[in-house]
Amino acid sequence: MESMTKKRTAAFLIDTAVSTAVTFGVEYFLRKKVKNEAVHALVTPTVVLWALEYAQLRKNGQTIGYKAMGLTLENEDGRPLSECQIIKRMAYRDTISTFDYLKDRQAFEQQHGQRLPHDSFAGTVVKQK
Repeated sequence: MESMTKKRTAAFLIDTAVSTAVTFGVEYFLRKKVKNEAVHALVTPTVVLWALEYAQLRKNGQTIGYKAMGLTLENEDGRPLSECQIIKRMAYRDTISTFDYLKDRQAFEQQHGQRLPHDSFAGTVVKQK
């Protein structure tokens, strides 16, 4: 596995840990209003993760995990990241991206971990600072 891919994995784990901590706080207040366990198990963690990631990427192109690992997310043509790009990237990553990566792993490893399937789909690239 490329070092960039390892850093990206570590960054995602850091972001997931932060998101989990925030989710526990949000669920404390939601449990009184929403009684459906499916909402607490599926919807709340996803919404919190996406909201945190969206806000951080929109503001400065980095999440807490990316900043800790010295990575930054950029548009492939140098323009600022758009709202649509960020949302497409998150949705694709959490649905289809894993299957694309497993199907054609060699093609993505040749790019040294800078572009994974969700990056190619959204038109983004991850770079080291």
